[in-house]
Amino acid sequence: MNQWIAIGALALVGLLIPLGMMAVSYLLRPSVPETSKRATYESGEVPTGGTRIRFNTQYYMVALLFLVFDIETVLLFPWAIVYTDALAAEEYGLLEALGPMLVFVAILLVGLAWAWRNGAVQWARSPRQVEPRSEVDRP
Repeated sequence: MNQWIAIGALALVGLLIPLGMMAVSYLLRPSVPETSKRATYESGEVPTGGTRIRFNTQYYMVALLFLVFDIETVLLFPWAIVYTDALAAEEYGLLEALGPMLVFVAILLVGLAWAWRNGAVQWARSPRQVEPRSEVDRP
């Protein structure tokens, strides 16, 4: 029970130190309200235009897909080494050694098919490439 008291005391100290530092900082800091403090910083220049810029979400989708399939390859290489060692030692059968990785790859292929079907792997088309839909095709 004494260990839990020590853990609780450590958690309490871990919370009190940052909260105390923020309280002291709030009490001691100078308060000089100024409109330039609320302006967007642009290298000392006077800001022009809005601060919100529209980014194509396709960049994020490509990055996420890259991470998923990059992690897949990182997991496949060590597995291949262990797989060849397991088959050489005849410790496991073919299905026992190959099965888990086939399930893993199958799940990733289902995810890739879903992403492909939803258009996540296709790059955004320019307005010239998009064919106008007829009145019959519209929902």
